[in-house]
Amino acid sequence: MQGLMMDYQLTLRPILERAYRYYPKRQISTRVGANMHRYTYADFYGRVGQLANVLKRLGVKPGDRVATLAWNSYRHLELYFAVPCMGAVCHTLNLRLPPDQLIYIINHAADKVICIDQSLLPLLEKIAEHLKTVEHIIVLADHPIQTSLQNTLNYEELLAAESLDFAWPDLDENTAAAMCYTSGTTGNPKGVVYSHRSMYLHAMAVCMTDGIGLSEKDTAMPVVPMFHALAWGLPHAATMLGCQQVFPGPHLQPA
Repeated sequence: MQGLMMDYQLTLRPILERAYRYYPKRQISTRVGANMHRYTYADFYGRVGQLANVLKRLGVKPGDRVATLAWNSYRHLELYFAVPCMGAVCHTLNLRLPPDQLIYIINHAADKVICIDQSLLPLLEKIAEHLKTVEHIIVLADHPIQTSLQNTLNYEELLAAESLDFAWPDLDENTAAAMCYTSGTTGNPKGVVYSHRSMYLHAMAVCMTDGIGLSEKDTAMPVVPMFHALAWGLPHAATMLGCQQVFPGPHLQPA
């Protein structure tokens, strides 16, 4: 006999929906230049739906890799959830790797889309001609940016044209959700794939007393880069609990 009480797949979708349902007014803040961008989990949820619609319209299908080349921000958090919850794979690119390794990683992962912060465009411009699978480059900026890159799109313009509602698929918990590549190893970097289940369970472990004891009363500021090991799962755990989140943007310095 099976126990079926509250039986559901351990994917990132319940984490996303819980934050929206129980903490719609809790704030997510990001340092943007000298100012702060602030919005709520309700706003976040709607934009995650818009982003999923954008990616679907651009031809992203289940299992496709969507890369991020970005700092710690609310837009990166939107990608953390929209990409895997629609069935694609969020591939965080380490912006501190040398160009030859970035080229290898992007081609090896067969990234279909790259979402990039404006300040990092010069890094991508240097290697773009060597990328074989990238079809679209989405610039995470308020307005269109002048760049030498081909096939660039503006994040906010894309979202503005889409519905907030997205028909989230029912995914198996063992579906790939995200991937990172190793560094400091011999030979080429090796791809490491995270399942939805592993990320869900890791978020729960972070919240435990013998983890870091995160609580819904806390404010979480992920300073570990979101492009490195998924910021050790803190953004997912904080979203699971509906914590207030504060992102430092590119200001990843102790001060």
